[in-house]
Amino acid sequence: MNDVLNSRISIIGLGTALPAHSLSQTDAAKLMESSLGEKPELVRFARRIFRSCGVEMRYTCEPGFTGNPEDCEYLPSNQDREAPTTGERMNTYKKEAVPLGIQAAEKALKDSNTTPEAITHLITVSCTGQFLPGLDVLLMKHLGLSPRTTRIPLIFQGCAAGLRAIQAGRDVVQGTPNAKVLVVCVELCTLHFQPVMEREALFAASFFGDGASSCVVGMAEEQHQHYYQLGKGYSVLLPDCAEDMTWDVGNTGFDLYLSPRIPKLLGTHLAKEMDYLLEGAQQPELYAIHPGGRGIVDSVQEVLRLRDDQTKFSRDILKDYGNLSSVTIMFVLDAMRSELRSLKRETAEGVAMAFGPGLTAELMRFTYVPSYTSSSVEADHVYL
Repeated sequence: MNDVLNSRISIIGLGTALPAHSLSQTDAAKLMESSLGEKPELVRFARRIFRSCGVEMRYTCEPGFTGNPEDCEYLPSNQDREAPTTGERMNTYKKEAVPLGIQAAEKALKDSNTTPEAITHLITVSCTGQFLPGLDVLLMKHLGLSPRTTRIPLIFQGCAAGLRAIQAGRDVVQGTPNAKVLVVCVELCTLHFQPVMEREALFAASFFGDGASSCVVGMAEEQHQHYYQLGKGYSVLLPDCAEDMTWDVGNTGFDLYLSPRIPKLLGTHLAKEMDYLLEGAQQPELYAIHPGGRGIVDSVQEVLRLRDDQTKFSRDILKDYGNLSSVTIMFVLDAMRSELRSLKRETAEGVAMAFGPGLTAELMRFTYVPSYTSSSVEADHVYL
């Protein structure tokens, strides 16, 4: 009986949200170039990176990125002008993060047919801003959640944290079958754009964007359709690569370092972890890959020998929105679900994966289910 209950633990609703301001990759490149006027070698490198990273459009909460490049205070072309301090950026984060999180959460609640009062646990995720009382407290107030809702903030864990939150929600429901867990991820990555002094900083500026995503994790019931059953999953800390992705608090925003070795490192270790995850089962059909960059998706596709159609959701999200850090994995799952629904696909197995500082890899099996039936649930627990 426990296996049957566990097989019903699902993402029963999804929601995504974007800020109002869009930024084409062409304009983003011009903005960066204008701030590098006296560094011609960095300008040449920036042009190459911005063209090749797989991004065409991003969204930002900061309207200053969409105006005249010479007027952008975050990337001032005049060296005498000072970029906003970290404190000033955190003030903007507090103002902009809450309404974006509310928008995504309300969509997820509606999609899952869940009332705010029914939520028992709230998991909030962000690595691009901090304040107290935090995002969790303000979301509870604005969404109308019970004041007794258990709050679990996952702070400063990078791109992998969205999938970690989903797995934490699964674990909560596994221990408390009547629980309904609301996961809300908000990342305002563009608030940390700042004058660049070295090549490595250009990688982050070339593909990160802003957004929010949310899901409800609970037991699938007869009214639920087009949902994801959540199977086995885990976190793994990959060896000898702790310094290849770092995220530090600086005086003018948070400072991100991304090593060019990351795609190769993931390729080296991922096959072994997939064998551990699948436990001898055949490779699934669906892949929800966090698009941390084009090189990462390329590496995953190569090492797992995936078809182009199996990585298209990740590549399309990267192209249309950029890397949204922890938010991104739910954008990928939502896009995948939309196509599966439109094609009237039958039940299909999949794997979700995301990567973050550590290097940390989050891996999880899932099953897309078009409609609830008790017989399919009882059968699904065999391979979940």
